[in-house]
Amino acid sequence: MQRKPLNIETIKELWSQTYNTEGKPDWSHIFKYYHKDVVFQDTIQRIEGIDEFMAMCTRLTKRTQQLNMEIVSIAQNGNVILFDWIMTMMFKKYPSTPLYGSTKLVISDDGYILHQRDYYDLWGDIFNNIPRFGKMYRRFLVRKFG
Repeated sequence: MQRKPLNIETIKELWSQTYNTEGKPDWSHIFKYYHKDVVFQDTIQRIEGIDEFMAMCTRLTKRTQQLNMEIVSIAQNGNVILFDWIMTMMFKKYPSTPLYGSTKLVISDDGYILHQRDYYDLWGDIFNNIPRFGKMYRRFLVRKFG
């Protein structure tokens, strides 16, 4: 199957197929858009190469019962695509947890995703869902960093 050029419309289409409204995510259709030397980085890890990236996606699929993502806004400037999202993770024993974040994609000259950087506040979004603890965590951050 032929790859479509990576632009705003293609990213919206691919990501909407990846994160299901029911069930586990499926990245199989999107891997062909990633460069073999892709560098992925987020709050907790840095991964280099398509094989490591695919392994990370498999681990995430195994950990979650369901994973949804809503793209809130998206923009492109040359070979860079930025988008804001809300990702809701559902686990077997824990309540759904919405994470709010952004992704920066850098597209290579030959049309593959060469770099992906995800930005989000993992602990803040999780702690916000824990009664009383969320307020304590936020007060701590304001005292120490605000």
